[in-house]
Amino acid sequence: MSAFRVDQIDHVELFVPDVYEAAAWYERTLGLAILKQHEHWVGDDRSGPLMISSDGGSTMLALFRGEPEGDGAPTGIRRIAFRVTGEGFLRFREHVAANPVGDRDGKQTGALEPVDHGQAFSVYFRDPWGTLLEVTTYDVEEVRATLGK
Repeated sequence: MSAFRVDQIDHVELFVPDVYEAAAWYERTLGLAILKQHEHWVGDDRSGPLMISSDGGSTMLALFRGEPEGDGAPTGIRRIAFRVTGEGFLRFREHVAANPVGDRDGKQTGALEPVDHGQAFSVYFRDPWGTLLEVTTYDVEEVRATLGK
């Protein structure tokens, strides 16, 4: 008998003041859309979960109405990282130039400085409720060639 292992991460839960406002921000910023087949879970009191995804529901964020973690020191999940292709990474940086996000300190910026991790490139930012986020790619050669690094 083989050892048990999970197939993948199904969802990560976030607390936000308004699930629909948060869903709109995540769609505008990262392309995560409301999954209509699960929208009934939100309930009449709009407390959630409101499931959003960029891949049709294979991986999801579950938005619940509640007190967000904010910009203090993380006590639970430290950061949520989203993987993209090299082209997607470069497009995201262009997207942020026209659609500013909060930097690591929560100040609005349209310029996220890429961090070269050797085998990956990442940019770090916050959603409007203080959740730390990351967009990362492992297509380092494509990114280096474009950024001239």
